[in-house]
Amino acid sequence: MATLKRLGVLFSAKLQAILLAFMGLIAGILYAFGGAIYELFTGTLNSGTALAFLALVGMPLLFAIFGFAAGAIGALLYNAVAARIGGIEVDLDSEA
Repeated sequence: MATLKRLGVLFSAKLQAILLAFMGLIAGILYAFGGAIYELFTGTLNSGTALAFLALVGMPLLFAIFGFAAGAIGALLYNAVAARIGGIEVDLDSEA
């Protein structure tokens, strides 16, 4: 049984930023195209539609920023707690 004692703060922050950026891209696509379809059915295309397509850039960027912060804070908290009560125990297979 191996114990995970520390997480790399910068690595965790970058990993969370990348994962959440992809989630932000998916959310931005859904928001932009959902808004465009709604505007087409109502018959009015306006500046709101253009702003919805800015979500394709804005949402991944905001999600990445918040993911970076959450990853760094989460790793710092894990390291502080793991130093006091021990880390996660992992059973690793060495036959690879």
